Amino acid sequence: MRFRLVVSILGVTLCAVGLLMLTAVPISLLYGSNDVRAILFSSLITTVFGFALWILFRTENGELRIREGFAIVSFSWIVVSLFGSLPYMLSGSIPSFTDAYFETMSGFTTTGATILSNVEALPHGILFWRSMTQWIGGLGIILLSVAILPFLGVGGMQLFQAEVPGLTVEKLTPRISQTARILWLIYVGLTAAEVGLLMAGGMPFFDSLNHAFATLSTGGFSTKNASIAAYRSAYIEWVVILFMFLAGASFTLHFRLLRGDWSAYRRDDEFIFYSALILLASALVFLGIPSDVIGDVGERIRASLFQVVSITTTTGFVSADYELWVPAVQLILLLMMFNGGSAGSTAGGIKIVRILILMRNGFNQMTMLVHPKAVIPLRLNGRGVETGIVVDILAFLMLYITLFVFATIAMTALGMDVVSSAGAVAATLGNIGPGLGTVGAVDHYGFVPEAGKWVLSFCMLTGRLELFTVLVLFTKTFWKS
Repeated sequence: MRFRLVVSILGVTLCAVGLLMLTAVPISLLYGSNDVRAILFSSLITTVFGFALWILFRTENGELRIREGFAIVSFSWIVVSLFGSLPYMLSGSIPSFTDAYFETMSGFTTTGATILSNVEALPHGILFWRSMTQWIGGLGIILLSVAILPFLGVGGMQLFQAEVPGLTVEKLTPRISQTARILWLIYVGLTAAEVGLLMAGGMPFFDSLNHAFATLSTGGFSTKNASIAAYRSAYIEWVVILFMFLAGASFTLHFRLLRGDWSAYRRDDEFIFYSALILLASALVFLGIPSDVIGDVGERIRASLFQVVSITTTTGFVSADYELWVPAVQLILLLMMFNGGSAGSTAGGIKIVRILILMRNGFNQMTMLVHPKAVIPLRLNGRGVETGIVVDILAFLMLYITLFVFATIAMTALGMDVVSSAGAVAATLGNIGPGLGTVGAVDHYGFVPEAGKWVLSFCMLTGRLELFTVLVLFTKTFWKS
C-alpha cells in the first residue's frame, strides 16, 4: 500500500469538494441568505487542507493498484463527509457534529435520510449545498476525479472499478477518463431536462434545481418538509416518476440510446426485469391502498407507482404517507427497499441484476432436480454467466443480510423499537432515506440516539460502496504485503 499516493489523491478530492462548495455562494447572494460567510470559510478550509495534503504527500507517478483503489474510495467518502459537514456547523444550521456528519454522509451516499424536522427553515445556500452533496455523490466523487487524474500521472481504472455501482463495470470508451466525461455529460443533460420540465409545471427555479439534483442522484433530499407531496401537482409527480425511473436504469443504456441504438433497452434482460418488477409491485400496492385513504382511482395509480419507483430506485421522495396504508402494502414496500435499481445506475440496494441472476440460477437448479444429467447454462443478455459470479452474488447477499441483522440488533439495543430499527437499517443500507415506524415517510432521524446515527452512517457508507469495498478494509489480508 502506497500511503503517500492514497493521501495525495484524497487531497485532490478535497480540493474538488472545496471548490464545489463555492457554487452555493451565488445562490446565497441571490436569495439574500445569511450563510455566505460560513460557506466561504468552509470552502477555504477544505480546499487549503486538500491542497496541503496533495503538496506534502504527492509521490511518483504510477498506476493505482486495486488495494489503493479500494482505500481511496472508502476513505474519500469518510473524509469528504467530514469536511462537507462544515457549512452546516459554521452556519449554525446543524450545530451538532454527529447530526451534521449524518446529514452529510446521507447526502454524499445519496441516501436522503435527514435529522432535520424543518427543512424549510434552512437558508438557501445551505439547502443548495445539501442537494449538491447528493448530486456529487450520484455518479461518485471519485468518478469525477477520474477525469483529472491522468493529468496528475495517475491512472483511474482501479478507482472506477471500486466506485461504480453494480456487478461489473462496462467501459463505454477505451479511455477511462473519456468514459467518466461521457457519464457526467449524460448526468448533466438529464438534470437540465428535469429542471426545465419541473419549471414548466410551475415549480420555482430553486426548487426545480434542487429536486432535479436529488432525483438524478436517487438521493431524495427535498426543499419542502412534505417532500414532493407539498406541491400537490399530478404533473410534477409524473415528471419525477419518469426521471427516478431513468436514474434507476443503467446509464450504459442511456449512452447507447444517444448513439442511436434504440433497441438497447428492449434487449437488456435487467431493464426488462426492472420494469416488470416495478409494474407488478405497483399493481399490488394499488390493490392494497384503502379507498377511504385515496379514493380517486387515477390518484391511487399515481401514488402507488410513485412510491414503488421512489423506493425501488432508492430515491426516497414521498408523495403520500404510506404508513397509513395497510400492513401488507408496507411489507411490499419494505421488500422493495432491498431490491435497488439497475447495475450502472445511481441507485443503491442489492441491485436488480443480482436478483435476476439468483432467480435464474434457482430455476435452473429446480430443473436439474428433475433432469439430473441436463446441462443448463445460466445466461444474461444471451451470454453465459460464470459460476464464480453466482458465488460472488451469494457472498454479497449473505453479507448484506448479516449486516442488516446485526445493525438492526444494535439499533434495538439502543432503545428503538423493532419496526423502526429494521426500517431505519433497511433504508440506510439500501440508501433509500425514509423507512418505517418512527423514521417513516413523514418522519425524520433526529430522534435516533447519537450512537445509532453512527451505526446508520456506517450502513449508508457500506451500502453505497456495495459492501466489499468497505468491509475488505477490515480483513487482515488486505493490509498484508
